[in-house]
Amino acid sequence: MMIKPADRLNQVGEYYFSHKLEEIRKLTAQGRQVLNLGIGSPDMPPVKTVVDELVTSARQEGHHAYQSYRSIPALRAAMARYYQRTFAVQLDATHGILPLLGSKEGVMYVSMAFLNPGDVVLVPDPGYPAYGAVARLLGAEVQYYDLTEANGWQPDFAKLAQLDWSRVKLMWINYPHMPTGARSQATVFDRLVALARQHDFLLVNDNPYSQVLNDRPLSLLSVDADLERSLELNSLSKSFNMAGWRVGMVAGHPHYINAILQAKSNVDSGMFLPIQHAAIRALDLDAGWHNERNDIYKARRQRAVALLTRLGCSVADDQAGMFVWARLPQGVNDDFKWVDELLYGARVFVTPGGVFGKNGRGYVRMSLCAAEEVYEKAMNRILQWQKSNLQSA
Repeated sequence: MMIKPADRLNQVGEYYFSHKLEEIRKLTAQGRQVLNLGIGSPDMPPVKTVVDELVTSARQEGHHAYQSYRSIPALRAAMARYYQRTFAVQLDATHGILPLLGSKEGVMYVSMAFLNPGDVVLVPDPGYPAYGAVARLLGAEVQYYDLTEANGWQPDFAKLAQLDWSRVKLMWINYPHMPTGARSQATVFDRLVALARQHDFLLVNDNPYSQVLNDRPLSLLSVDADLERSLELNSLSKSFNMAGWRVGMVAGHPHYINAILQAKSNVDSGMFLPIQHAAIRALDLDAGWHNERNDIYKARRQRAVALLTRLGCSVADDQAGMFVWARLPQGVNDDFKWVDELLYGARVFVTPGGVFGKNGRGYVRMSLCAAEEVYEKAMNRILQWQKSNLQSA
């Protein structure tokens, strides 16, 4: 008889993309190749000098040992320079920054460091599913707060004022927002920090899309000068085309960083030194590289918007990040069914908004992580599918 898994796994289901990608693989194996425009994994490579730095460092004797849990001082210094240059935020490179093996790791370690069973965690709806999943795994109680198109996908402070704050320990925010692309706003951050001070909870901004199609990068830490109520996660995955390298960071008050380190040091054994050296090279890139990369995303975005418009969807103009968020055609509410019809009819995959919460129902998300010719091919498939539907009607 097999050993029963831990009860905590009953609190989380299989991640949507896990079973959907398996479904797509089966279609491909049957000769029905799918154009995947649902996943946000950058398809462009990092800068050549970053890759060269990795190779050079990996060839050095002594660069393959375990590393410090805090990573090398030079990497933390590079992260501090990046924050100063990008957000005009001055960080303590010695004690106020902790490099991570990707910011998703940070979601777990922040939660491990501050949540006790029974604590309440505020999670955005729609939002990144990992925030709620990790909290439930740790025995915390998840309470969703609404983000809606009518409110610009920003928190509704009138509704927040009605909450019972007595057990709230942590609140997740994510701007620029995934999946909607809503941009960060300093006035909203100011009000959230004031709320955190009033009700004595920790506010955490997940900020990996700050330099993707975003001409107004903003850090939560810029509005919380004493860092007593704020933490911020960031990552090289999206902004530097380094998703598979797993390089992220958490920044904030040393008191909080030390608590996160206490959890982290019991789980991993540090970051590979050559990756740290390459990350330093990436973090010191000038704005010109980001502008060139964003020009490519702008062209792809035009193609994606044309695709969604052809499908009858509507798209808001002011979006940041590497996705396009769109409302389904009028009268269509079941985004999961709509996505499956597109998948099996035109062999084009996009993400249903309901994956990200109830407020995502009736929307879809299309990735910009594909070459322009993929969008052109998708358009041809969609046109052919629509023509076939008309002929059979």
